[in-house]
Amino acid sequence: MWQAISDQLSDTLMFKFNIKERVKMDGGDINQCYMISDGEQRYFIKTNHKDFLPKFEIEAENLHALRETNTVQLPEVVLIGKTKECAFLVLNYIPVKPLDVAENSHRFGVQLAKLHKWGEQAEFGFDQDNYLGETLQPNQWHKKWSRFFSEQRIGWQLQLLKEKHITFTPISEFVDLVNHQLSGHNPKPSLLHGDLWNGNVANSAFGPLCYDPASYWGDRECDLAMTELFGGFRPEFYQGYESILAIEPMYEYRKHIYNLYHVLNHCNLFGGQHLDEAEKLISTIQSS
Repeated sequence: MWQAISDQLSDTLMFKFNIKERVKMDGGDINQCYMISDGEQRYFIKTNHKDFLPKFEIEAENLHALRETNTVQLPEVVLIGKTKECAFLVLNYIPVKPLDVAENSHRFGVQLAKLHKWGEQAEFGFDQDNYLGETLQPNQWHKKWSRFFSEQRIGWQLQLLKEKHITFTPISEFVDLVNHQLSGHNPKPSLLHGDLWNGNVANSAFGPLCYDPASYWGDRECDLAMTELFGGFRPEFYQGYESILAIEPMYEYRKHIYNLYHVLNHCNLFGGQHLDEAEKLISTIQSS
């Protein structure tokens, strides 16, 4: 496997790249991740089974879409390929550490706001479906935000849970409720990171860096809401964001709806305590 990767990488780089060092790295629950080096150049590589190749291709396209905005910093895609044993994605290697410094948090807030201001898009969705973790994320274009989010985000996750014999509430009724509660909100479509928890943002020698996107055109508040889940971000991040874009007053209400999507996804992937968390969020939304 590693010789085949070395050969393909050599062809891409147009110089001989012999893997002399391979260090296992933390890369989440889905892929096997390594830093590989020939003694001079270093790269970050994700590997998975051969059937995973389309998911790596989608991840690369999401990274490319965000990099085109010149707003947030992301790893650069070097190579996507497969061997007889696996599929792989090679990125440039950037040493990182947690985004735990006020200045860097503020800077990332500014960068994210600039991403959300970037570009013009008339509808909500994306040119292709992608993945939130291992869960398929449908992105069919839609003109109405409330319908897009209620059906392709909340309804989709609830249906996946129903297929696992987990039901919190009648799906059609709850989808209609979410659609109704978002119907008066007409945001400008923004290009989103889509999976913006603190584990997907870090600091590097070049400043804040984000990765592992699940991008689509949606309400910018979806990215903001997720920053409050799973550990959260420093106050300076929000100060930086608001120096560019104001956070609307009703965000405090809508964020529960937006975060329910990610909590439901964790129910689908992991179950456990996330089931209780989802039930509480659904009750909060139903009583609003």
